[in-house]
Amino acid sequence: MSIITAKSITKSYGTLPVLRGIELQIEKSEIVSIVGASGAGKTTLLTILGTLDHADGGELLIDGQDISKLNHKQISAFRNNKIGFVFQFHHLLPEFSALENVCMPAFIAKNPKTEAENRAKKLLAILGLSDRMTHKPSELSGGEQQRVAVARALVNNPAVVFADEPSGNLDSATSKSLHELFFQLREELGQTFVIVTHNEELAMMADRKLVIKDGLVA
Repeated sequence: MSIITAKSITKSYGTLPVLRGIELQIEKSEIVSIVGASGAGKTTLLTILGTLDHADGGELLIDGQDISKLNHKQISAFRNNKIGFVFQFHHLLPEFSALENVCMPAFIAKNPKTEAENRAKKLLAILGLSDRMTHKPSELSGGEQQRVAVARALVNNPAVVFADEPSGNLDSATSKSLHELFFQLREELGQTFVIVTHNEELAMMADRKLVIKDGLVA
């Protein structure tokens, strides 16, 4: 079953064409890496697939939903419920505990507090953070902070998680642990991941490696 279908996706900034007609299909529970030279359009593609930006042309379906049929408010709700994000920097809220940070997307979706917290606790346990739930970000290591960010991305049981250089700010040992975690989550939760990375080891671990070159999937 296809989670993402993109057809003829184009995007320009002023007179500069960045994406020239991207075609791709991503299946449920697949882990796909996207690589390419700096400026090739990897992050632009990720922000469009993640509904954070609009394509100039083309068609995008996520979990069967034609994104062009949604208004701004509907896209925001769809994104919160169906899409998770993990960025190079964790963007955790410093005044809240790990558990509270993970619960945030569920609270935004108006999920019951007990249900949200139970889901968050389960995810933090899977990620080996059961004893760190009450700790604030400043009390966690870089790897722990990034795992909290992964749990936050998963709390609404999204159709797909987009990761943009997720290990770019971590040392090599912590990076390896995070990379293995994605595959563990695929096995345990059936999660789909689309990962933009410069890390060749992570790119090669994926089920498929897509190379963006000259605004197209090479």
